[in-house]
Amino acid sequence: MTNEKQEKARKIVMNYFNSHVDKTDNKQITLDDVYVVWFSKTLQNWKALVSTSVSDGMYYEITYNGDKNETYVDVYKKWENFTVKD
Repeated sequence: MTNEKQEKARKIVMNYFNSHVDKTDNKQITLDDVYVVWFSKTLQNWKALVSTSVSDGMYYEITYNGDKNETYVDVYKKWENFTVKD
């Protein structure tokens, strides 16, 4: 059942990307281009952090609310990655 939920999250990201990609990029992705970075399920709720093989810095957070039978999608752009030493 967890695999079904992760596949749902991947499909949401694939469809989102394909419907929002700039037409001049002439790029469409498949499920093979989408992967789950992290997944957690608690009771009837679950959350997946998802990314793609496209080097655009985008990150997707998919949250399923089992009480309302709704899925929420947050789309993020990675701006920077740096190290802070202790």
